[in-house]
Amino acid sequence: MNDVRTEQEIEEIKERILTALETVIDPELGIDIVNLGLIYEVEFDGTNGDTVIKMTLTTMGCPLADILTDQIHQALKEVPEVTSTDVKLVWYPAWTTDKMSRYARIALGIR
Repeated sequence: MNDVRTEQEIEEIKERILTALETVIDPELGIDIVNLGLIYEVEFDGTNGDTVIKMTLTTMGCPLADILTDQIHQALKEVPEVTSTDVKLVWYPAWTTDKMSRYARIALGIR
């Protein structure tokens, strides 16, 4: 059996990963980390299922890093193709409210 996935299959899996990440809610803001714009990149290895999530936080000293990382690991257990998850915190480019979705800005009353 050939375990190499097509580019389209990989993109579909990445979409499912993002959907799973939408279940991870920032406890301070009450909005998911995808709509907040905290997810910068999803890398999925179509051969072995290794997944790397590059994300940032709203502030550098955010005390929620461990909580969010744990929730991301839990959420990605719902995506059967993901065999391992590595969450990498990145600080560049710095997060701003411009990265938030329209939904998140409306929910938080930000124009």
